[in-house]
Amino acid sequence: MVRLNLALLVLLIGCALGVVTAQHKARKQFIALQQQQDLARQLDVEKGQLQLEQSTWAMHSRIEKIAASELQMRVPPPARIQLVPPPAQPQERR
Repeated sequence: MVRLNLALLVLLIGCALGVVTAQHKARKQFIALQQQQDLARQLDVEKGQLQLEQSTWAMHSRIEKIAASELQMRVPPPARIQLVPPPAQPQERR
């Protein structure tokens, strides 16, 4: 009977250690998940800021202002503007 109790005690301790280890690993994984989610949120914010900056740099009024002031460019008169049609694309066969 003593051997059975001792074996059950060892089994109980082993199971308890297994539960503690599993909970510890689960907590570590949850913390890592939260850190990655925080990083994803930060990257989303940075992406939005960069898109806003890109749209600011690419504004037509800003480009026209720089073209006129720094590059001495101007819009040609309508008589000098020529439109070039795009090349004809071959039709798809079915």
